[in-house]
Amino acid sequence: MTLHADALDTLRGWSAPTAEQDEVRRRYVAHLEARPDAMTRVCRPDHLTASTLVLSADHTHVLLTLHAKARRWFQLGGHCEPDDTTLAGAALREATEESGLSDLVLDPVPVQLSEHAVPFCGEGPDGPVHHLDVRFVTVAAPDAHHEVSDESIAVGWWPVDALPEPDPDLVELVVLALARVT
Repeated sequence: MTLHADALDTLRGWSAPTAEQDEVRRRYVAHLEARPDAMTRVCRPDHLTASTLVLSADHTHVLLTLHAKARRWFQLGGHCEPDDTTLAGAALREATEESGLSDLVLDPVPVQLSEHAVPFCGEGPDGPVHHLDVRFVTVAAPDAHHEVSDESIAVGWWPVDALPEPDPDLVELVVLALARVT
């Protein structure tokens, strides 16, 4: 199965947690059906990405990255690569690369979908690039020690109720992820 086929199967079968999330899911499915290149960064102006919210073992903290290009705190994630065969695998690869944590076990069912403009990815004739992010969750081991990758300025644990930039989208991701793991 190709990454594109996996993404289509994953999103067609996903039970969204809210009506708003189901509407986003339908938009992602339509995009995948219309664009064979939807999983690649050359698909403009929109393409799918994969990310992971890493929770601490006790579910009280999240591991976030201070993204070097955006200069904002986010969950770990990014573009799918040619060797990725599943969305969940792409999300896990990104989380591992960006955190240095090698023992993560990802829940293979998405937690949240988030469509957002990404100014640092450029702009085309159809306007700014949008990431159609598919977000997953994992729980780190109690003794997890993270590292900072080249894509980050910093990586750090933040209390779930005191995020560094309490963007509503990130807050919703944390709430949905906690509901999934508890």
